[in-house]
Amino acid sequence: MARINVVTHETANAEQKALFDVIQSKLGIVPNFLKVFANSPEALKAFLGLHGIANTGSLDALTRERIALALAQHNACQYCLSAHTAIGRKAGLDNAEIEANRAGGSHDAKAAAAVRFARALVAHSGEVTSAELADVRNAGYGDAEIVEIITHVGMNILTNILGKASRVDIDFPQVELRPAA
Repeated sequence: MARINVVTHETANAEQKALFDVIQSKLGIVPNFLKVFANSPEALKAFLGLHGIANTGSLDALTRERIALALAQHNACQYCLSAHTAIGRKAGLDNAEIEANRAGGSHDAKAAAAVRFARALVAHSGEVTSAELADVRNAGYGDAEIVEIITHVGMNILTNILGKASRVDIDFPQVELRPAA
């Protein structure tokens, strides 16, 4: 049971309902974590705005999902892991790739560098080494893409924290976290 109120269509005010209608039209559902965000329409609008802008950048959808999977596992957010497993499969990731992402890598060499860099950002609170930065650059990522990786890390940390703090009910096929190694 969620520890933070989950706004429903029935309990939503006019502003929250309008936001839900937009989300529903784009996703076909309003995921529970967005219903928690809706407690503050301003926070929900900020998240949706950043998410929308970040998804128009140069990082492809598969790489964005790989990063989300790696961070959800690393940060032990079962809600996010379940959500991004479903979203990743829909985007085209297979089970072997999802497992590699959860372990902090990828079967695609370029994507593996992005996932490693994302995990390094989290592990070092942003204080990545010159070697870690060189690794992502050597894989073919330029400064714009590196900034986008950092942006996606920030967004995923935000959603991981919200999912864990709220303990919102998982409304995707549930995926079990692996214990920390």
